[in-house]
Amino acid sequence: MLITIPDVLTPEEVAYCRSLMARAPWTDGKATAGTQSALVKNNRQIPLDAPEGLELGKLILRALGSNALFLSAALPRTILPPMFNRYGEGQNFGIHVDNAIRVVPQTGERLRTDFSMTLFFSDPENYDGGELVVETLYGAQEVKLPAGHMVLYPSTSLHQVLPVTRGERISSFFWLQSMVRDETRRTMLFDLDQTIQSMAASLGADDPHAVRLTGIYHNLIRCWAEL
Repeated sequence: MLITIPDVLTPEEVAYCRSLMARAPWTDGKATAGTQSALVKNNRQIPLDAPEGLELGKLILRALGSNALFLSAALPRTILPPMFNRYGEGQNFGIHVDNAIRVVPQTGERLRTDFSMTLFFSDPENYDGGELVVETLYGAQEVKLPAGHMVLYPSTSLHQVLPVTRGERISSFFWLQSMVRDETRRTMLFDLDQTIQSMAASLGADDPHAVRLTGIYHNLIRCWAEL
């Protein structure tokens, strides 16, 4: 399940984030890569302990906490604090798969990476190349979104960032562990929730069919959620 989530951040929030990034230090992105990923990773990142990065991460998590589409799709249990990277001309990240387990730097808590996320801070017209390419059951999907928009996709997917040939691509990347481990079950819950919301919008939230489906949705979460 690959889902694009528009307008996670407003244009004003994007501009504020870009001003923080302009003041932040940037180091070699290989520092946070696994053994295999480090061989194909060529970018720059804000260090994990940089104050600017920590402030940026809190802003993003606040925004996601009130984003209904994100919450419906991800059913998040634990979110790794967002990190930030930039790709200049000639830089890329070759095909790889994300580590299955990540450690939250501030707490040492381990999380299973069910979803990977990329939140864009550069508008597509400001750079060439730099597409995120995710391998799916239906073939490779290229993603290049406006600033403030985000893509959510399974961490089990092979993916890459194509070389930037003009300009600069800046984004945030991070992972989460969902309350529901199984991808098929998450997809069914998402489809059911979106159907309920559509039905409630057209027939009213008190429509008996919407109420019954809502009960089924929550009972399925009771069966499948890991807390």
